[in-house]
Amino acid sequence: MSVAIRVIPCLDVDAGRVVKGVNFLNLRDAGDPVELAHRYDNAGADELTFLDVTASSSDRQTTFDVVRRTAEEVFIPLTVGGGVRGVDDVDRLLREGADKASINTAAIARPGVIDEITRHFGSQVLVLSVDARRVQGETMTPSGFEVTTHGGRKGTGIDAVAWAKEAADRGVGEILLNSIDADGTKEGFDLELIRLIRAAVRVPIIASGGAGEPGHFPPAIEAGADAVLAASMFHFGPADMIGQVKAAIREAGYAVR
Repeated sequence: MSVAIRVIPCLDVDAGRVVKGVNFLNLRDAGDPVELAHRYDNAGADELTFLDVTASSSDRQTTFDVVRRTAEEVFIPLTVGGGVRGVDDVDRLLREGADKASINTAAIARPGVIDEITRHFGSQVLVLSVDARRVQGETMTPSGFEVTTHGGRKGTGIDAVAWAKEAADRGVGEILLNSIDADGTKEGFDLELIRLIRAAVRVPIIASGGAGEPGHFPPAIEAGADAVLAASMFHFGPADMIGQVKAAIREAGYAVR
């Protein structure tokens, strides 16, 4: 892989505070998003992702003032998601300082919104967030994974691989692939899920969910990730954790920034 791998801390924000849970549940406070953004920028993060995790489930807009204050603290690309429903939301996020917008629930409800946003701003602005989980029992999908909405609270019965492919065909610039099963477990990324999505799409994949130590990142890259995202181990780990992750990736033979 010739393109440098990106290491991306994630700020899951609820009511103006960064939170983190396990399998998208039991959220606990992890700090102030503005302070954390500043810290990660200084620590060598390549990008930053800001997700308002209750915007869609609460049927409200993203917390724009927190986005603006966070953007003021970083000089690296900032992706913002949560409550993005259309062109107007993306336009405001970009004006508040975001470089890219992430969409999930609204795109499931109306896939055509992907076409509208990418036609207006270009593919490079839009990230599809896929919150995927394994399915069992009667709600089986061809890949064995389904897409969820509203911060992982609602199942859709939609096959995760088929949805990722459709969104890529519609023009999304990259896919933020969140494994609900692995989220917060610190047991490693869901490599099977990454491989399945990699085989289906050509756009960049950001692997998310399950990172617990630097050694977990190279296998995700080998499985097909172009970027790796984590939250818990950066929020609660040592100050040089981003550097440790980059060292592990470099030692595994991958280019890193």
